[in-house]
Amino acid sequence: MNIEQKENISYITDTQNDLVAFVMKLTHEYKTFENQQLIVDILSFDELTAKQINSFLPLSKIHKKSKKSFVIVAKNIDLDAISDKLSVVPTKIEALDIIEMENIERDLGY
Repeated sequence: MNIEQKENISYITDTQNDLVAFVMKLTHEYKTFENQQLIVDILSFDELTAKQINSFLPLSKIHKKSKKSFVIVAKNIDLDAISDKLSVVPTKIEALDIIEMENIERDLGY
């Protein structure tokens, strides 16, 4: 797992090409970046099922309860098949846009 931090955003990528192990490690090390906005990059995985993407849901729920953004960057995903409680986008730029929009919503009290 590789972690880059810029300001209050942690950009996390998998380095072992094992999604199950990545989700487990991310969950185990969550306290390290619980106060950051999170971008989880899984672009290295070509074929992902909705079930695999949804495996991030418990971690996303915990993170969003603390008023922080949790955005997944993935390609070739059927957005209709994944939970609407997950924020999934195809690029890092769109992930940054989601974080900015969610920050504005929090500032406005939504």
